[in-house]
Amino acid sequence: MLTILFDGIAYGMLLFILACGLTVTLGLMNFINLAHGAFAMAGGYVTVVMMNRYGISFYWCLPAAFIVSALIGLVLERTLYQWLYQAPHLDQVLFSIGIVFMAIAATDYFMGGQQQLINLPPELSGRMDVFGVGVGRYRLFTIIVCAALALALQLILSKTRFGSRLRAAVDDRRVAMGLGINVPLVFALTFAFGSGLAGLGGAMGAEILGLDPNFPLKFMIYFLIVVSVGGTSTVSGPFLAALLLGIADVAGKYYVPAIGPFVIYALMIVMLIVRPNGLFSRGGR
Repeated sequence: MLTILFDGIAYGMLLFILACGLTVTLGLMNFINLAHGAFAMAGGYVTVVMMNRYGISFYWCLPAAFIVSALIGLVLERTLYQWLYQAPHLDQVLFSIGIVFMAIAATDYFMGGQQQLINLPPELSGRMDVFGVGVGRYRLFTIIVCAALALALQLILSKTRFGSRLRAAVDDRRVAMGLGINVPLVFALTFAFGSGLAGLGGAMGAEILGLDPNFPLKFMIYFLIVVSVGGTSTVSGPFLAALLLGIADVAGKYYVPAIGPFVIYALMIVMLIVRPNGLFSRGGR
């Protein structure tokens, strides 16, 4: 049971890193970016190419996946996304879902449709025994990295001047610009940071979740569940929601395999009935 709980926490942590960029863009920037999974897929393929074709260490691939995905996000934000910040949400959905299909087609053309595999370093492979509990080394590594990132993200958004400027820009763009805040720059950096986090999540999730051109579509619903259950106005809510959903999903597939894949949806429905605005909503948002 403790092994399942540990695996569920690791899975939930990974879901949070994959979805927290969407939390930033959807919750803080009020922009619906359904192409978030495409940035995660980009990070995963950066890792695959660097490791399998050039033999670069997995540890170097993680920051590279973050940087490349962030740069892709920055370029797209400056050239395409920024024109849709004031557009209706339906336009944002249609545009971003179009980006998803384009990303899938391009990836399938250049990389092929097969499942991509990576070989983890020996020290991250296998399990070790901790007080009688079988602990996967890579899952332990995932928990440590994701916990550190969650803490850093929370501190950046709540304790730094950049976080204050971002919240001000979202709450009232005109007033923020009148106070001298460079709103386009703040939005561009935030979007790039969220895209980079997605890329990092894709790189770390390639071994656990698998990676193929349909990755953005397969996991889009998971990203949206985490953000909707956790709420869109804080980072703490999606973090707790990801943990609960990760544990429920792993436990459901183990104990009731016949209906395991539906457990996460049932839990989402129950939680949204109890807390329709998310676990940590702010002002009804």
